Amino acid sequence: MALQASAFPNGFAAGIHAVGWAFIVPCFWFLDRLIAVCKSTTLEQTERLEQECYLHPLEVFFGSITFFILFLATAPLAFLGFLLWAPLQACRRPFSYHREMPSSPDKVTNKGFELTGKASFVFASANLCLLPDSLARFNNLGHTQRRATAIGQHIVQGVSRPNIRILVDSPSSCGTLSPSSSILPAVSSPTYGATDREGQSSGRSSHRNASRALSSQGCHQQDDVPWEISSLFPANVDILCLEEVFDKRAAQKLTNALKPVFGHILYDIGVYACQPPCRCSSFKFFNSGLFLASRFPVLEAQYHCFPNSRGEDALAAKGLLSVKVLIGQSQKQKKVVGYFNCTHLHAPAGEGEIRCIQLDMVMKWIGEFQAANKQPDEDVVFDVLCGDFNFDNCSPDDTLEQNHSLFEEYRDPCRAGPGKEKPWVIGTLLEQPTLYEDDINTSENLQRTLENEDLRKKYIAPPVPSGGSPLVYPETDQPWIGRRIDYILNRESSISKHCQTEIEEVTFITQLAGLTDHIPVGLKLNVVMDSESADE
Repeated sequence: MALQASAFPNGFAAGIHAVGWAFIVPCFWFLDRLIAVCKSTTLEQTERLEQECYLHPLEVFFGSITFFILFLATAPLAFLGFLLWAPLQACRRPFSYHREMPSSPDKVTNKGFELTGKASFVFASANLCLLPDSLARFNNLGHTQRRATAIGQHIVQGVSRPNIRILVDSPSSCGTLSPSSSILPAVSSPTYGATDREGQSSGRSSHRNASRALSSQGCHQQDDVPWEISSLFPANVDILCLEEVFDKRAAQKLTNALKPVFGHILYDIGVYACQPPCRCSSFKFFNSGLFLASRFPVLEAQYHCFPNSRGEDALAAKGLLSVKVLIGQSQKQKKVVGYFNCTHLHAPAGEGEIRCIQLDMVMKWIGEFQAANKQPDEDVVFDVLCGDFNFDNCSPDDTLEQNHSLFEEYRDPCRAGPGKEKPWVIGTLLEQPTLYEDDINTSENLQRTLENEDLRKKYIAPPVPSGGSPLVYPETDQPWIGRRIDYILNRESSISKHCQTEIEEVTFITQLAGLTDHIPVGLKLNVVMDSESADE
């Protein structure tokens, strides 16, 4: 699909849409505040107790009345706006595209293949729960706009740092270490939750944290995959996929924060209103929540909406985004490209059949996208699939999904087999009621907790039993592993025959502690183009 800055084909349609949305926003905002004033996060409850503030019941009572009256007063205007907004969704493209002109051509191409035939690529994925504030509070997360700003700044801090590698002679390390966050200058950001406590303490603990970096932030080698629990996003992330960026203002804040680093951003991905158009069987109130930021130019992009969503998930246009990016040139001056796919599957537990059908669609749509956009004069060097799959590889309740054929095509570096994780794997889904406890309310505290199996049991969501059967977990002499529902997978069968890939590192990232209920994941992939490709 052609990439345009606007989601609409012309300025007139975009203008009418803007007017319609402007009519809707006040009513929507008052409804959002009406629900939000009645729903507190555990952090807010704790702060009120510490401040001995007993006026909250009055705030809820009068706030509810005020916002309800304002909601009713603006409802007629919102209805008029809806009549303008809804029909225009039939001609809307399924994403908006932001392109930032680079200050240097070197920043948008990778010289590795052109010069040496070798290059490394870093990918990251994170579920941010950037819903409207009232809905995010049901996940114990509030202040969506403030969180979006803080998340953007935290990501930039991590990915923009120098890629320092410290050599350590240690039997428990793979030989290189990433720097601790304490070695870097702090980035000022709005206070939200525990992030202010983290910032205030970083200066005082710099010496202690620098020593900690040498002892605990090394990437450990087990089996064939180096892995790391890092307090920062990996340096020089090339492509970033985010899920649950449902709120449009939050998406714009993320775009503003990330665009100096990622010159190519796809946001507001998905469809709205009746889908398919002119049918009322499935009305989409929210987009897909997907958000993609890339250092490399996006050559082609395609979005598909899952048609089989059910229940509350049917209100959002969850689906698959596939993109083709331009990496640079090979030694034979052929174009070097990569494929990147991101998705967010059906959420409710116990509905594995729906997720399996969606995985079938994912495989079909990826195959069609790559077949339609394959060119003879280019080399494909990676094919990555990532996102929130909403099932794990340890719960008996997810057995159906664990055995899906997708895992025969795409490699999951954390997976030992269907239903069996590798012993070093940790879960990525945090227990929501405990998000602000001291053990996990800062990036370094969360990092320490994840390194301790006994502590992990308290804060990571446990496996889900099947059909009311009692859960016996883990097996004797096996480690306890929580629910890992966030994935980054890669496929080798679809890349050019002269390319070989090797996973350099898998990363579990704690930098967004207190800002989301998921643990972001990262993958570093080394690609080597052998000499035969230069002789053709």
